[in-house]
Amino acid sequence: MTLRAPARLLGGLLLAAPAALPAQALVVVDPAGPVRTVTEALARVAPGGRINVRAGNYSEPVIRVAVPVTIVGDSGAVFVGGDHEIFVVTADDVTFRGLTLRHVEPSYVEDRAAILFDSVANCVVEDSRLEGTFFGIYLSRSRGCRISRNVVQGTSTAEMSAGNAIHLFHSRDVTVDGNRVTGHRDGIYLEFAEDARVIGNLSTGNLRYGLHFMFSHRCEYRDNRFVNNGAGVAVMYTRSMLMQGNTFADNWGAASYGLLLKEIRDSRILGNSFRENTVGMYLEGSARNEVTGNTFEANGWAVRVLADAEGNRFARNVFLRNSFDVSTNSRSNVSTFRGNYWDHYEGYDLDHDGFGDVPFHPVRLFSLLVAQHEPSLILLRSFFVDLLDAAERVMPVLTPETLRDDRPLMRVPA
Repeated sequence: MTLRAPARLLGGLLLAAPAALPAQALVVVDPAGPVRTVTEALARVAPGGRINVRAGNYSEPVIRVAVPVTIVGDSGAVFVGGDHEIFVVTADDVTFRGLTLRHVEPSYVEDRAAILFDSVANCVVEDSRLEGTFFGIYLSRSRGCRISRNVVQGTSTAEMSAGNAIHLFHSRDVTVDGNRVTGHRDGIYLEFAEDARVIGNLSTGNLRYGLHFMFSHRCEYRDNRFVNNGAGVAVMYTRSMLMQGNTFADNWGAASYGLLLKEIRDSRILGNSFRENTVGMYLEGSARNEVTGNTFEANGWAVRVLADAEGNRFARNVFLRNSFDVSTNSRSNVSTFRGNYWDHYEGYDLDHDGFGDVPFHPVRLFSLLVAQHEPSLILLRSFFVDLLDAAERVMPVLTPETLRDDRPLMRVPA
């Protein structure tokens, strides 16, 4: 399509303005070329066309993408922000590939991002690198988008001045896969997101949570690694969630969890690894969740189940080398443990059916004392504590009678 400029008047004569350039299927941006900015390229490219960005440093005002387009960067194509976003996308079907985006300054009044998608569909960011940006990739009220194989590396040292690496707000049917995110407030954040898939990401070294989501229903989180973050992963006010095959590791601190579940309903936590966390899994106000086939190894507390967590089912999980396998804040319990492996179990299997003949009580008396008086942890490896636990096993008085595994596994399940 060729666009014509309006006619103009010169010396009393009506002259036709020269025709504008036709829209192009491919526009090349080059610091030494006829097209030197992406903004200029967007004015020339045809809808559905492609912009190739040659190597060089590009510093423009906010680049507003309002036409379906694919923007591809050569190696060394670097966009530098400042006190504003780098790209703001308001068109559907926009793809970014192979770009390097740097330096978006923090703000206390706006969520500046390297790339902001605003009310769009079917957009993609892939194989790109974001360095030192306040927020990395931000999707607002968008659907059907994909964020794949990007490196999003922040440099924040304080939560108050840090944004999130990948942020979804009021969005649905989004796939976040194969990314590496670090150095932000939250690695991946979802709020009011539905039917999202977070798969195969590495989220490490973030100040608060490796993954944080609230009010985000019917989402899947599979095969991710959340390692050495401030407080692990927080899941709040959500239903019908699947968390499968993830690793939650090395989250240490007074308020650190591998996985915190608060007000979670009707969800499945399957085949995950919880390793060397202060608390592996923490359940508060959560109900009817299936916790199956997970491994809890070398945590301070493997599982903490509060009294208001009801109807949760723990089966075929493996508990190894934890200081405390299970703890609670009440003698009453309405969650069930059945058919789990406990390395502290000292029972027997006379009928050789693979299950212990006597129940296992995973809540140690000493864990109840620690809950009331944390400094008593200094006695954890003492003979006094061993004697206390032995006496409680013989005559349970204070530990929850209902919180027990009636069929403990004798071997680690295959």
